[in-house]
Amino acid sequence: MLRMKTVLFACVHNTGRSQMAEAFFNRLADRAKARAISGGTEPATAMNQTVIEVMREVGIDLVADGHHPKIADLDRLVDGDRPISMGCGVELACPVRLGRMEDWGLDDPKGQPVEKVRAIRDDIRQRVEVYVHVIH
Repeated sequence: MLRMKTVLFACVHNTGRSQMAEAFFNRLADRAKARAISGGTEPATAMNQTVIEVMREVGIDLVADGHHPKIADLDRLVDGDRPISMGCGVELACPVRLGRMEDWGLDDPKGQPVEKVRAIRDDIRQRVEVYVHVIH
């Protein structure tokens, strides 16, 4: 029996990019094979409101789904799990057994106009779609 893989999407504040990636991944992935969590190295106290708005535009309500900023919990990851940085200079002390942290190099939606946040959202969705296909 194969163990379900966990993907950790990590950023600094866990208010935007990592939350979008987690939500898209968990909508697209076969829950019997993989799931996503997200976290920040320095979690904020509230979600990015523009991110909440643009995710609602594509049918995902982060608030209703219980998303909130939280610490990146590396202790939940084991062999075969994948940590992915959103491109914000996150340098987590990943144990060697987790392998290299992949960095997606995404722009920060904080303070960006809604059009830019939509573009970031769409980039994240496209990357997650490819990633889900690869791990299945």
